Amino acid sequence: MNFDNKKFKVYIAFTFIIGWALQIAASIFAVKGQMMLFSPILSIAMFAPLAAAFIAKADVKNIGWKPQIKKNIKMYLVCWFMPAVLTVLGAVLFYAVMPDRLDLSGGYIAAQVGEAVMQQMTAMGITPLLYVLIGFVQSVTYAPAVNAVFAVGEEAGWRGVMYPMLKDKYGTNKGRVIGGIIWGAWHWPVMVLAGYEYGLVYWGAPFVGMALFCFCCVVLGIVMDWTYEKTSSIWAPAIAHGAFNAVATLPAMLLNTEYADQMILGPAPIGIIAMIPMIVYALMISRKSE
Repeated sequence: MNFDNKKFKVYIAFTFIIGWALQIAASIFAVKGQMMLFSPILSIAMFAPLAAAFIAKADVKNIGWKPQIKKNIKMYLVCWFMPAVLTVLGAVLFYAVMPDRLDLSGGYIAAQVGEAVMQQMTAMGITPLLYVLIGFVQSVTYAPAVNAVFAVGEEAGWRGVMYPMLKDKYGTNKGRVIGGIIWGAWHWPVMVLAGYEYGLVYWGAPFVGMALFCFCCVVLGIVMDWTYEKTSSIWAPAIAHGAFNAVATLPAMLLNTEYADQMILGPAPIGIIAMIPMIVYALMISRKSE
């Protein structure tokens, strides 16, 4: 997709206008404790990049809507399972480096679901480890496909429209870096207002988290764009995106709540330490793209 300056500006403007408006609305509900509205609105916000692509009259029709699974079965398997592998490696590294952060008592889970739900889980014989295991099984079975239905809204806009234009203008690696920064900045309202990703209280908040997440999106964007290039189907990065969304929060379920204000370090793959396996993977991809 050739770089069109006017089209690119229109695309960026509406991606942020629509996305930020929905994120602000979702954050308002989150602050009020109305989480039943927070999640659906964020899911709708994921389609902002695709909507902006239509408004900018980008060539959305030819970004690869056919899955072409048989032709790319190996790459689809990578998209399906690679996020889980990188997340597990990052979590293992994090807890190995900081063993005092590991808590198998379920304190973090209780803080998320509430004591009443936690008691019901205990009565049913669901231990914290079993809870995480169930979540992990879901993240490597059906969750990537379910989440891809929503993730494709972002992927169609980012990898299908924006990244090709940036790579055409700046080259593959530089284009991916710029694209990742834009992708990360797009998440800022919900991060700053609702504590999405790292919480509201941590060292250097909110600016350190904002910058770190942009770096994370640069790394993750390299991986996503690579899957798109290899398959020529937008569903490949959508599956990978959906798989990451499914598995990324699980390592935190075993986190000692005393360190909940240090999520910028890990154990989720968006933390500095836990992100290392993904960084290595992205660097390997980038070297091949030079």
